[in-house]
Amino acid sequence: MTRPLDGITVVSLEHAIAAPFCTRQLADLGARVIKVERPGAGDFARAYDQRVRGLASHFVWTNRSKESLALDLKDPQALAVLKALVAKADVLVQNLAPGAAARMGLSWETLHKKHPGLIVCDISGYGEDGPYRDKKAYDLLIQAEAGLVSVTGTPETPSKAGNSMADIAAGMYGYSGILAALLQRGRTGEGSHIDVSMLESLAEWMNYPMYYAFEGAEPPPRTGASHASIYPYGPFATSDGAVLLGVQNEREWAVFCEKVLGDAGLASDPRFDSNARRNQNRAELQALILQAFSRMDTIQAEQRLDEAQIANARMNDMAGLWAHPQLKARERWHAVGSPAGEIPALLPPGRNSSFDYRMDPVPAVGEHTRAILRELGMQLEGTTA
Repeated sequence: MTRPLDGITVVSLEHAIAAPFCTRQLADLGARVIKVERPGAGDFARAYDQRVRGLASHFVWTNRSKESLALDLKDPQALAVLKALVAKADVLVQNLAPGAAARMGLSWETLHKKHPGLIVCDISGYGEDGPYRDKKAYDLLIQAEAGLVSVTGTPETPSKAGNSMADIAAGMYGYSGILAALLQRGRTGEGSHIDVSMLESLAEWMNYPMYYAFEGAEPPPRTGASHASIYPYGPFATSDGAVLLGVQNEREWAVFCEKVLGDAGLASDPRFDSNARRNQNRAELQALILQAFSRMDTIQAEQRLDEAQIANARMNDMAGLWAHPQLKARERWHAVGSPAGEIPALLPPGRNSSFDYRMDPVPAVGEHTRAILRELGMQLEGTTA
């Protein structure tokens, strides 16, 4: 099947997560993604851990379906190879240290004069201007700057999110920005410059807590796994474990009281007859819910919640997610190649009736260097193209 980005070539000067996650989405849709890496060690994310048969978990996740080109960009010959490749590309993505791409002659201003159809996506911590432009940025630091850490965790302990939320946010806005730029180029013939900031990407995701604290109001409290402003919404202990549930509106609240807690009158109790009052009196309500759930095991609690059509879930660990029956039933797992052999990989979210996602191997460092040099008709010292 023809994929949406078949025929599109992306060159990426990428490391860590934000840019690799962006370009992997493009590869999923059929783009040819050429990942430029340092000879030898390659992307430093390759060394984060060895949890996937000797490969790094972050790298396996964000780098399938790409070609690896090993270049020492301090070598003028290697830089010439890169520039020859960019001249033929549709998109250049980079998340190098601030100013590094410009020093190599790869700024948007320089490239647009030579290649007006080229789309350039720069992903950085804080953007290309402003007082923070030259600051280095990593995911945890941006989670802190964007206020995510301040609203995550328990009342006693602010916490980072357990995944790379700032990187993921920036990667997805880079991805969507590139798709929009390709559509725009189809109309105008002109490339675009996309300046994606990790801070701005995560700040967008923080709009609810920001508005909650509008004009100096108190911010959302840290409430562990419970929701900060909707109640009951979170984990509740049963006789043998716990179940998570969410009550979103007054209709659900009345049904929850009658069919799950067995006390229909509780719905009209003046302490609990609106979400605002339930939130204000959550300690009293929590005690009543826990008292009812103490007489049920987890399966019984889930059955009651399902029968009442109250949203609920289990607190899965990673083993539970690997074995999730819904992912298996919907055939979301696919085998991809890697330097360590075949490994399982999740298909991208969203089935599409018109094409299959590209699910090609995770490359070894420099695996495609010779083939790409041959394609360009170029050679590097020490490499037989």
